[in-house]
Amino acid sequence: METLRSKAIQNLSINPFEIKVEAVGKITSFFGENVFTLQTAREFLSDEAYKSLKGSIKGNKKIDRTVANQIATGMRAWAESKGVTHYTHWFQPLTGTTAEKHDSFFTLKTDGSALEEFDGAALIQQEPDASSFPSGGLRATFEARGYTGWDPSSPAFIMEIGQGKTLCIPTIFVSYTGESLDYKAPLIKALESLNKSAVDVCNYFDKNVTKVTPTLGWEQEYFVIDEALANARPDLIQCGRTVYGASPAKGQQLEDHYFGSIPERTYAFMRDFENESYKLGIPLRTRHNEVAPSQFECAPIYEDVNLAVDHNILLMDIMDRVARRHRLKVLLHEKPFAGINGSGKHNNWSLATDTGVNLLAPGKTPKTNLMFLTFFVNSIKAVNDYAEVLRASIASAGNDHRLGANEAPPAIISVFIGEYLAKVLNDIETRVGEKFDEQDEAILKLDLHRSIPELLLDNTDRNRTSPFAFTGNKFEFRAVGSAANCANAMIALNTIMAETLKTFKKDVDALIEKGDKKEIAIMHIIQKYIVESKKVLFEGDGYSEEWHQEAERRGLPNMRTTPLALDAMVTEKTKQLFESNDVYTHAELEARHEIELEKYIKKVQIEARVMGDLAINHIIPASIGYQNKLIENIKGLKETGLPESTYASQKQILKEISEHIQVVYSKVHDMVEARKVANNIADTRARAFAYCSDVKEPFFDGIRYHVDKLEQLVSDAYWTLPKYREMLLLK
Repeated sequence: METLRSKAIQNLSINPFEIKVEAVGKITSFFGENVFTLQTAREFLSDEAYKSLKGSIKGNKKIDRTVANQIATGMRAWAESKGVTHYTHWFQPLTGTTAEKHDSFFTLKTDGSALEEFDGAALIQQEPDASSFPSGGLRATFEARGYTGWDPSSPAFIMEIGQGKTLCIPTIFVSYTGESLDYKAPLIKALESLNKSAVDVCNYFDKNVTKVTPTLGWEQEYFVIDEALANARPDLIQCGRTVYGASPAKGQQLEDHYFGSIPERTYAFMRDFENESYKLGIPLRTRHNEVAPSQFECAPIYEDVNLAVDHNILLMDIMDRVARRHRLKVLLHEKPFAGINGSGKHNNWSLATDTGVNLLAPGKTPKTNLMFLTFFVNSIKAVNDYAEVLRASIASAGNDHRLGANEAPPAIISVFIGEYLAKVLNDIETRVGEKFDEQDEAILKLDLHRSIPELLLDNTDRNRTSPFAFTGNKFEFRAVGSAANCANAMIALNTIMAETLKTFKKDVDALIEKGDKKEIAIMHIIQKYIVESKKVLFEGDGYSEEWHQEAERRGLPNMRTTPLALDAMVTEKTKQLFESNDVYTHAELEARHEIELEKYIKKVQIEARVMGDLAINHIIPASIGYQNKLIENIKGLKETGLPESTYASQKQILKEISEHIQVVYSKVHDMVEARKVANNIADTRARAFAYCSDVKEPFFDGIRYHVDKLEQLVSDAYWTLPKYREMLLLK
């Protein structure tokens, strides 16, 4: 019996997929060649235009529209020198992907003459339809006007797709009435708020600090499987994950894939998408096999958060397109396969001053250690006070499948800092009631740079079950999902840090006004914050039931599902947090809450529909086909006069298949009815909770259990869907 599955497997065995990847030499020879960098701008712009652009990038100064004309002319000249004919404003609407509308440089004048043109107005602003993107009620169909606005801090780049080349200009996206309709606009606001708060605190230690820049190094995990095998799985195509699939005998239990030799076909794909990324200035540094079979990871050098976010979402698009060239399928879903590791996008976050200091790197003197402790403890305090905001920022239908197992952190937000720093904080805490004085330097001599021959030790171990872990000179927010836009988590993290630092400065200044010397006042507030935040610190196994019980005793929130987690977006506390830092208005938060709930509903709804379709049109027919074969066999054996004992096993298999078919059909029917009820609920939040508690939780795992049992009972020749062993292990 020939099926898509059998054709895909056969094609794998006869086609070597020899796709040549161009040898490119040194990466530095072409890195950023398709990016309008400051170095490129120097060549194509006048002195006035160059200084204006540089001032905007380095000092957040607005570019005058008259100068924008000069910049646009130079940018077009550069783009045309590379064969570009069209430009677009490249933005990040709340769909979770990117968007673009291409216009050509070509235009006609009133006398009919044709010419190429790109002016400052076109560079600065475009007008896409704002009613067709998610707005959470901020925009109606008849209120269509929206604007994209140029973000000079993220350089323009040329996207090559086949033989076409397009000049892409990173932009924000706002409505006609000014509300943010994207990820970039609020991210820029959050970064600026943190900059102001952090500079104020830095000036306690160094008056020369005038800017603090949050940095981000993301780690992108992903699966790669054969494209034909993926195309034979309707669930992978429509949902990004397998809704059914029995675990193979060999999964990840031998731990032989992790850091192993990269398969040749995948290696060619990696080199190809890396080359495309380098041209666009994405500083990829690391590639390796991840833990699960067919799972991999790439990671860049750290960058400013805004640019790092743009580069990550751009990379995901590049990976998908390049994979098609290699007849591969990239899976960015957080849990494409059950029973093995899911994929995250660990966000490594730190703070850098314009004087060259990493504020989360311990220093070598009591003074610099005190600055480190200040920002270190404030980070912990921010997570403690706003854990529910961080949890909401990483909530999604896909991440719900991942959190809490196979090296993914649990839904309980906690902070891991390691044994050594835990002792440092404990030493400070135990001095409650004691007076600090200017000679009290012993507590600040952290001496974190310990070493043994030929091996420099980090000041912390690693805890893969921690959602928020300190890893030496940065915090690693491990709970972010692989398909997510990093901006959402970064908006939340940088905003809560900005708010905490503002409060810290007020508290310290209050003690200074009472007569405490600056360093002593800082130490007292650090001590106070340690005491107030100790409940969020956890060094153990985040998967254990003991931790869940302990977290409940500590009063830590444990929001296991997305609808519940998203409630934190619209509390009065959260609204006050974001509005006081000029990141979101109340209306914008309410709108985003609505958008995320709708996104959750639609994704669960799609999965439920796909489960029903596969069960009725693939699983049950294949099972019945094998049933008929068994019936024929049993009937033939019986007619020959053989005793029943000779075909008892066939009858047992037939009975088990029949029972599983009946349960699958019955549960699918009940799931469809539950979905109909949920769809009739008008309130979005109530509908999301209904989809979670009445559709997903009662039916998804139950239907899957019986389908996976059928996969193990039905003859391999009858099974139409590619199996885990094929998708994960066939290269």
